[in-house]
Amino acid sequence: MTNKTVQKTFMHIFLLLGVVISLAPFYWMIVGATNPSSDVLSFPPKLIPGDYLLENLRNLSHSIDIQKTVFNSAAISIIYVVFSLLICSAAGFAFAKYKFKGNNLIFSLFLLAMMVPYQATIIPLFQLFGSLDWINTFRAVLLPQLCYPFAIFLIRQNMKAIPDSLLEAARMDGAGELFIFFRIVLPTMKPTMAAVGIFLFTHQWNNFMWPLIVMTTQDHYTLPVALSTLAGLNSIDYGQLMLGTTISVIPIMAVFLILQKHFVSGILGGSVKE
Repeated sequence: MTNKTVQKTFMHIFLLLGVVISLAPFYWMIVGATNPSSDVLSFPPKLIPGDYLLENLRNLSHSIDIQKTVFNSAAISIIYVVFSLLICSAAGFAFAKYKFKGNNLIFSLFLLAMMVPYQATIIPLFQLFGSLDWINTFRAVLLPQLCYPFAIFLIRQNMKAIPDSLLEAARMDGAGELFIFFRIVLPTMKPTMAAVGIFLFTHQWNNFMWPLIVMTTQDHYTLPVALSTLAGLNSIDYGQLMLGTTISVIPIMAVFLILQKHFVSGILGGSVKE
């Protein structure tokens, strides 16, 4: 065997080991979802799926109304992604292609906003939505982070790669700014929009702290908040918890698998130099 073959063999073994280590917790979680609570933390651990899946599902539905909770999370996440993508792409387009006084200063302030701890904004936001009587409403969950600084940054960096001559040619042909934005700019930004959409969906789907504070009734709970109620003071049903966690992971994996071919190209597109 040549040195190159040996190196490739060791590289494949190393990568395979990494895959096994990465997937092992997910496999254990799925197996735990099919076993009763008493068997989840047993030693030696059970690595073969059991026959308790339907029972765990019935118990989970009784504990947190899993169908309603998943619907809440899905509705909030999808609406959030659609409106956030629209707002952030418009802002990124303005920062990338329009020259106006204070452009760089305002964009720098957006980047500085990424450095502000999220916890520091919770009390002012709660007071604001309380004064608007929006506590325990989906609006209170959706609105605070529609204008997401990282999404604006990534979209702006990618839009800088669009030739200005293309936009000028469209303007000379009589195209309006909305037509240019929706019919020329956005279609060329599909990989970036897919990458940003994954970030936004994951962010909102996993959002826990703010919905926990602003939602006060169980019928408005999102999935992360509802799952946190399964951990009682005296006992925890690990079978239900594992099944609920498995359900919460499936949408994120599905979104990533559907959009993965656009993900890498969308991220790399943000490396365009000024």
